[in-house]
Amino acid sequence: MKLLLSLPILFLTLVAAAQSGSDLLHNQVQTAGGRLAGSTAPSGIHEFKGIPYAAPPVGGRRWQAPQPAPKWANVRPATQFGPRAMQLPLFGDMNFRSNGVSEDCLYLNVWTGAKTAQEKRPVLVYFYGGGFVAGDGSEPRYDGEALARQGIVTVTVNYRLGVFGFMAHPELTKESAHHASGNYGLLDQAAAIQWVRANIAAFGGDPQHITIGGESAGSWSVSAQMAAPVSRGLIAGAIAESGSLLGLQPLPTLAQGEETGTAFGARVGATSLAALRALPAQQLLEASGKQGAPRFAPVVDGYFLPRSPAEIFAAGQQAHVPLLVGWNSQEMGYQLVLGPAAPTRENYQAAVQKLYGEQGADIQRLYSATTDAEAEQAATDLAGDRFIAYSTWKLTEAQLQTGGQPVYRYLYARPRPAMTPAMGSATANLAGGVTKGDPNAKPAPLAKGAVHSAEIEYALGNLPTNKVYAWTADDYQVSKTMQGYFANFIKTGNPNGAGLPTWPKASQQNGQLLRLDATTQAVPDQTRARYLFLEQHAGK
Repeated sequence: MKLLLSLPILFLTLVAAAQSGSDLLHNQVQTAGGRLAGSTAPSGIHEFKGIPYAAPPVGGRRWQAPQPAPKWANVRPATQFGPRAMQLPLFGDMNFRSNGVSEDCLYLNVWTGAKTAQEKRPVLVYFYGGGFVAGDGSEPRYDGEALARQGIVTVTVNYRLGVFGFMAHPELTKESAHHASGNYGLLDQAAAIQWVRANIAAFGGDPQHITIGGESAGSWSVSAQMAAPVSRGLIAGAIAESGSLLGLQPLPTLAQGEETGTAFGARVGATSLAALRALPAQQLLEASGKQGAPRFAPVVDGYFLPRSPAEIFAAGQQAHVPLLVGWNSQEMGYQLVLGPAAPTRENYQAAVQKLYGEQGADIQRLYSATTDAEAEQAATDLAGDRFIAYSTWKLTEAQLQTGGQPVYRYLYARPRPAMTPAMGSATANLAGGVTKGDPNAKPAPLAKGAVHSAEIEYALGNLPTNKVYAWTADDYQVSKTMQGYFANFIKTGNPNGAGLPTWPKASQQNGQLLRLDATTQAVPDQTRARYLFLEQHAGK
C-alpha cells in the first residue's frame, strides 16, 4: 500500500523538477532523464527531436518490454530525429528525415509553442501508419508544427516494427514476468505515453490532457491503447483515422503467435531464443521480408491485451474518452474484390458469388450495381470495407455502445488533385505518395475518391511539405477545416467551433456523420446495413 501511495508523489516530484529547470524561450527543457537543447522554427515553434523515451532495445533487450532510458549528465542536443525502427523499403512514398535505420529506435519528437512550462497546453501523441512494418515519426506528413501553432503540444513516436516489434515465442513468454510475449511495438507506444505523462509539463503541456491519434496502423494502435490496461487510464481522447483491431478477422492468440515465432526461428536456423538474439538485426530483417516468411502482428498476449480488443470494448473496459473516428471514401481499389478482371457488372457478380456464395445476392443488394460504372464503385466500396472501413466502423459502434463518451464520425471524401507536371507518369501508392514509372507512359488517372492515407497532410496541416500534388485553394480550405476540427477536439473533446460546419455526435440508428470535402457537411449515414452484414459473415 505504501508503494501505491508513493507513486502519485513520485510523479508530481518528477513533473515539478522538470518544470523548474525548463527555459523554453532558449529551447532548454529539463526532463526526468536530463536536460535537452532543442531549436526554434521560423514560426516560433520550439522543436525537440530524437528524445529517448526508453532504453535501446538491443542485445538482451531485443524482444523485451521497453526499459527506462538511461539518464544523461550533460545537455543533450535535440535537433535531429533519432533513427527509425528496423524496416525494409516497402513503400516508395515514405519520406524520412530520420538518422538512418537501427534497432536503437525508441525516440520521440515534441513541437510546442509554449513560452513557459506552466501553460498546460493540450497534448497530441500521434502514431504513424505503415502496417506495423514501416513508418517513422520523422515523416513530413506527421510534422507537428502546424498543430503546435494552434496551441497544441504535438508528439510523434517511434516504435518497433515487424519481427522486432511483434514476434512472440515460447521462450520469450517463459522469461516474461507477465508470462506474455509479442506486442513490443504496442508496449513501446504505451511507454511513450507514460513518458509524456511524466515529462510533457516541461514543454508547456498538460499531462492530464493527452489525446492519442494515428492513421492506418497508427489507428490500429489507438484502438489497442484504448483497450490496454497499462495505458487506457492515461488518455483524455482518441483520434482513429482508418482502422482498428476490431476487425473481421480475430487477432491471433498467444499460442498462435508463439507457433509463428518458433517457425520463423526454424526458418532462419535459430532454434533457441539465444540464437535468435545473436543474429544480426539486418539478417533478421531481410529474412522476415522474404517470400513465404510469416507476418508479425499484434496478438492477444494475456498482458498488454488480456482479452481480444472486441471483448474488452464489449465489456466496457476500454478508455471512456471522446472519440473522433472515420475513414476515407476509397480506402482500397476494386482490384481487391475483382483481381485482374475488368470492372464490369458481370465480373462483379461473379466475384461476389465466389466470395460469399449463398449470401452473394445480399451483397449485391447492399453494394448494388446495375451498370459497369456502378459495378466499379460497388467493388471499390466492398474492397474498402473489407480492407479497413469495417474495423473502423466496429470501433465506432463499440465505443458508442459502452464508451460512455461522445463519438464523432467522419467520411473523408476529398480526392487528391492532379500531380505536379514534374511527377510525369508516377502512380499513387497505398500508404500515400507515389512511385515513379516509365517516363513515356501516360499519367495515371485521378482517383475518384479519397484513397487510403490521403487525409493525413490535410488533417495535420502539412500540405506544403508534399510536393507531389498540385494543391488548389480548395485543398487548402479542406485542410484548414480539418485542422480546425482536430484542434478543437484535442482541446475540448468536441470538434465543433466557430467558423466550422456543425459536426453532430454519432448515434447507432442511422445517425449522421460528417462528410469532409470541398463542401463539408453533416449527412445521413446510409451504410450501417453493409457493416452489419459483414459482421454477420466475418471470416469470409
